Amino acid sequence: MKKILLIAEHEGGTLKRASLELAGKARAFAGVDGEVTALLFGDAEGCAAQLGGVGVDRAFVAVAADPDRLTGETAAPFVAELVGRLSVDAIVATETPLGHDALARLAACLDTGMATACLDGAFTEEGFSGRRSQYGGNVVVSFALTGTPIVATFRPNAFPVPETTGSLCTVDRIETAPRETRASVAEVIETEAGLQDLAEADRIVAGGRPVGSVEGFGLLAGLAEAIGAQVGASRAAVDAGSISHDHQVGQTGRVVAPKLYIACGISGSIQHIAGIRSAKTVVAINSDPEAPIFSKADFGIVGDLFAVVPALVSILEQRSTNNE
Repeated sequence: MKKILLIAEHEGGTLKRASLELAGKARAFAGVDGEVTALLFGDAEGCAAQLGGVGVDRAFVAVAADPDRLTGETAAPFVAELVGRLSVDAIVATETPLGHDALARLAACLDTGMATACLDGAFTEEGFSGRRSQYGGNVVVSFALTGTPIVATFRPNAFPVPETTGSLCTVDRIETAPRETRASVAEVIETEAGLQDLAEADRIVAGGRPVGSVEGFGLLAGLAEAIGAQVGASRAAVDAGSISHDHQVGQTGRVVAPKLYIACGISGSIQHIAGIRSAKTVVAINSDPEAPIFSKADFGIVGDLFAVVPALVSILEQRSTNNE
């Protein structure tokens, strides 16, 4: 029986999938007789209550914290206050900029150890042990934490989203006033209208440097629209200015786990492969038969993407017409 504190995140009034995944894992950490408490920031009472359907017993909402301008420095005091109020065995969060920064500060305040970007974990008689990846996902190492409480962040898409029961949990408000910080958010730049968080997309069509231009990514957008997918990109394509960073997939972009990932003109660097390691099905389209991406792909097409992609769109449109 354990007591777990979960730092959950939401966007636009909707709980992030990674937080739902980790809520289910937190429930497993706590055990049947344990307790899972969640902390959310901003006007999130509705989201907080919904966490009851995935195993959370109680939620707190820090209403004074603006989630759009939240940093680890501003979030850490809210977490520390709740840890001081509760007697918990572990504080867990998703490996996001907020989760990583806030919990690192918390671990320093508590003078306890911290594990970041974990793949899994479990309580043992000695403490808490788990696994995390290193070197772009090429090495998986085991770790053990013996301090109390343990502090850990977990990679998005590491666990399945638990089935919801529809139950609601009790929600309490934390009214702590904002505190002075050494750094603040000067500007919030909105993502592209209609762009879904790639980490939560079921299907992604991604392009690499050979796509070559904004117009080239327009071609991929046509394929994405035909299959209900989001458009992604490699770092090389983003660095070339062909598409915004919001679309970047990989170790320095978004770690994704879609049911279908179509890589168009992506060579398959170690960093990119690390970002799609959890994808269920990978289709690679590349003119180079020796491209590393083919070692990860379930299906490969050796050919010019500017010929293959339009052909795929044409086939899909024809099938759609025949089914009408």
